[in-house]
Amino acid sequence: MTVSTPPPLPPPALEQPAPYQVSYGVVSGIAAQGVRRVIVSVGGEVVRDRPLAGRHFSVRVPLPAGTTVVRVETRDGRGRRSSTTVRDVVGLPAAAAPRYRLAREDPILARDVQRLAAGFGGTAGVYVQSLTSGAGAAWNAKASFPAASTLKLAIAVTALAHVDGVPALGSRLDSLLRAMLLVSDDRAANAVEAYVGGSALGGSALVDSLLRSIGITDSEMYGGYLVQSRSLAVAAGIPVRVEQQPAWGRGKRTTAYDLARLARAVWLASGGIGPLRRAAPGLTRADARYLMYLLAHVRDPGKLDREVRRFPDVSTLHKAGWIDAARHDAGLVFWRGGVFVAAVMTYRAAGAGTASDVLAGRVAVAALRRFRG
Repeated sequence: MTVSTPPPLPPPALEQPAPYQVSYGVVSGIAAQGVRRVIVSVGGEVVRDRPLAGRHFSVRVPLPAGTTVVRVETRDGRGRRSSTTVRDVVGLPAAAAPRYRLAREDPILARDVQRLAAGFGGTAGVYVQSLTSGAGAAWNAKASFPAASTLKLAIAVTALAHVDGVPALGSRLDSLLRAMLLVSDDRAANAVEAYVGGSALGGSALVDSLLRSIGITDSEMYGGYLVQSRSLAVAAGIPVRVEQQPAWGRGKRTTAYDLARLARAVWLASGGIGPLRRAAPGLTRADARYLMYLLAHVRDPGKLDREVRRFPDVSTLHKAGWIDAARHDAGLVFWRGGVFVAAVMTYRAAGAGTASDVLAGRVAVAALRRFRG
């Protein structure tokens, strides 16, 4: 008598998470017909083992800070098993999942921010806000500074909004975005602008148009980057003013407030909400999560993350920029209880130097301590 071998169980088709993207801990997908259990492992450890009725599943799992591996195994009533493994997932806390919060000033943090900015020895602009509670503070956040490389984030947002789908690993656009963001390559930035706009100047115009469409009006791309030999809701409740305006001429410009709003808009877009969803529907949730994955791997430490990186549950996703007289950093800081956005800009005609990085680090750790309670 011949005993037939049952066909293998098809592996689960995952919707979330995806490789080279951030995840807030949602694991969802569709299992094969007849599957009765779903087992989720993170970093090799089983964190969920659930019965399944039907084929669609969606479970929340805790993810460690940083890059991890998620494996989903399914089992049917005949004892068959199958699995799908997703590598290179950047874990973010569930408490930091995108949502709307009304902005309000935190007077204690406001005093800390003003004190830190006053100690810089040049002109500083700061905006910081918990996106989990809405509390925050600002100092000189509407003053205009030379933008340097900080607007490369805006270039990336514009590019992703104008192409279909997340760039495949190793594709030309993926390679350019990684070079532009991870090591702040100026040639790559000009190439990305040309990729979507036909030229650096055409791409720059698209960036400016996108920024205006989401209400960011004090920033300007001002064409492409001068390539050198090497390159290294938010406002209503938090007073945003110009306390000191540095005199620096004309060129790429932005403010601490604008940089914070852009980072917040990307974070909201990773949840399918916010101004970018309305103004740039081509930027999908997956696009935003891919972009945040790249920001998590920026090779420019010692700024916003200067002090908070010693906390084991903290992740910093950021994009810095600098020229001799100006030095900035802006991004998102995640901890187990939530997320805050921070932008610190500095200008000193004699040279900004590492004092700017120290200021960014002190602002970030002051905010983290305040928001963590």
